Amino acid sequence: MPVPQRIAPSSETLREFYVGKDVNDAPKPAVVLDVAKVRRHCQSMLEAVDDLRVGFRFHVKTHKTKEVTKLQAGENTKKINCIVSTVAEIDHLLPTFKEYTQAGRPVNILYGVPLLGSQIERLALLSKELGKDGLTVIVDHPSQLDSIRRLYALSGLPVGVYLKVDTGYHRAGLPATALNKGGLLEQLTQLDAEGKAVLVGLYSHSSLSYKDDTADQAMHNLAGEIEGCLEALHANESLLAANASREMTISVGASPQVTSIENLMGDTAANGSGELRLRTAISKVRDGSPTVKSTLELHAGVYALLDMQQMSTRSRKALGSYEDEVAISVVAEVCSVYNDGERDKPEALVAVGVLGLGREPCPSYSGWGIVGRQPGFEIAGERRLIVDRISQEHSILSWEVGPAEDSDLPPIPLEVGQSVRIYPNHACVTGALYGWYLVVDSSKSNKTEIVDVWVRGSGW
Repeated sequence: MPVPQRIAPSSETLREFYVGKDVNDAPKPAVVLDVAKVRRHCQSMLEAVDDLRVGFRFHVKTHKTKEVTKLQAGENTKKINCIVSTVAEIDHLLPTFKEYTQAGRPVNILYGVPLLGSQIERLALLSKELGKDGLTVIVDHPSQLDSIRRLYALSGLPVGVYLKVDTGYHRAGLPATALNKGGLLEQLTQLDAEGKAVLVGLYSHSSLSYKDDTADQAMHNLAGEIEGCLEALHANESLLAANASREMTISVGASPQVTSIENLMGDTAANGSGELRLRTAISKVRDGSPTVKSTLELHAGVYALLDMQQMSTRSRKALGSYEDEVAISVVAEVCSVYNDGERDKPEALVAVGVLGLGREPCPSYSGWGIVGRQPGFEIAGERRLIVDRISQEHSILSWEVGPAEDSDLPPIPLEVGQSVRIYPNHACVTGALYGWYLVVDSSKSNKTEIVDVWVRGSGW
């Protein structure tokens, strides 16, 4: 029986209420997805990994919906590999995963945090639902192997296992030369030999690229992550050679550095040192070593939606403005406007705060979200209207300014009761504050009509 979670209304009830309305007339605040942008980003990623001839594992934690999962998987991928951050995501998406397996498209789900003993019973049940080769987990401590043994005892199926490598981000994982901490790698290869686990390979997730602001930096970061895993592979070659008949998968990534591979394609191909380093690293994975064969898998998630953090990395040269690219926004109502000298600068109050936007910083500016441009905004030229201050349920909008620029700012061209669209800094956090997405389609003539409602998975 699944763990009880917050229950959303049925999809049918939500569609009956919302579909056909203008998004600005929906109860607010509300989180909105533009399916045209999501579809484009997902297709672009699938084309890039196909062009580069590398594997791909997509993360679903950003959106936690069946519909975006299907767009990430695409229509032609023979094997579907994805990552979840919570067991509840597997529960929510299990019907979709079963649809794929029944259609002859094998599915492998990676539980993307070092294995939690408290989740073994749930994972064992889901492993049986997913079937052979359906579940993979991550370990970075010898104590976690007891959970691997228990998972096998309860499910009767060997679980896939990635060893987590710390390539410099220091959130989880072991240094390249310390994978056999406490005999971890030796014990894992023994479990593999006993048929109780399958050592899949080495896994790294590094978000160092979130500090980048050029495509070349993003490619350097991806290359560095691959190099770190190759170092781990070579440092532990004698132990990994026990599985010499099987390719070891090196799985690396985060959205900024993984999307940077699009710079290697077609007319936008890069020519800097980052491209050379990245191509060399990819070739080294394909070459493997005399005793251990290896293959490369990239993983990413928020690329499907994007947000202001992603835009700030500028990881792709062929990328438009945030209004062209970011698929997620929050619709909110203007409560009040202060244009008449009440304050040091013009401001507006909107009815959405931390509990509807999140409070995630962005390296490229000092605010908590950026307001989509509307008629009248040309009064400020290229200056952006941002969420300048934020409280639990309300935010203050003001013009983005540099040092000593607070004087002579134009009035904010908003009216009380008007709707605004705010593009958030972090799509994963903003989406998690809502039970469902209102879906619009900017490829249609009516770009603000709600065409569907997508329910998110909830809980842990």
